[in-house]
Amino acid sequence: MMWKDKYRIGVDLIDDQHIELFKRLSEFIKIVQDKERPWEDRLDNVKETMEFMKDYVVFHFDDEEEYQKSIGYPDIEIHKEAHRVFKEGVNDYVKIFEQGEFTEEKLQEFSAKLMTWLIMHVGKMDQKIGEYVNSKEVEA
Repeated sequence: MMWKDKYRIGVDLIDDQHIELFKRLSEFIKIVQDKERPWEDRLDNVKETMEFMKDYVVFHFDDEEEYQKSIGYPDIEIHKEAHRVFKEGVNDYVKIFEQGEFTEEKLQEFSAKLMTWLIMHVGKMDQKIGEYVNSKEVEA
């Protein structure tokens, strides 16, 4: 799994959701890269994981934004915009796949973008939430 403890921000709800996202993305990447199984055999797992990601990121972003609001996080609007752009990107890929362009190459591209975004977002942007919590001694 790609999760590292250094990604923790010190807010259990958010950290637990991040761990789940990293776990699912790791599983997704393994499925996409599994050359032992024929592509057709992996397709159901891929679709299931994509549905999870599409739904769970919305659920997670809502929780994260609600938490930011509750602590008076000053960069909430910047954070919301980053979430909006990410959700839009996920939905763009979902549309591509729904239109029948469900190719292995597109899935590899999608999984790489998900991984990069998640690591950069959790590893940098979300860390600022933890720093704010610590600086204000806000209850996590």
